[in-house]
Amino acid sequence: MATRMSTRVRYDQIRDDHAASRTVNGHLKRKERANRDLRMLHLIKTGKYPYIPAVQTWLSDKFNVRFSEVTEEQAKSLLK
Repeated sequence: MATRMSTRVRYDQIRDDHAASRTVNGHLKRKERANRDLRMLHLIKTGKYPYIPAVQTWLSDKFNVRFSEVTEEQAKSLLK
């Protein structure tokens, strides 16, 4: 049977584990965001307006507005 840890030690260990996990996952997420940006820009360059839902969501996030408020000129401005 495992020995019992005090609550404080367990919470300290959990906090430290979560901090390490955030650091590792943060680096992975940063790389994935860069890859996603390249993918979406390629889809904007090769696709036509209105774009597929994934691109619509990405554009909404970039401009911080609903996709219905995004114009084709705004989308193409990201290619520059």
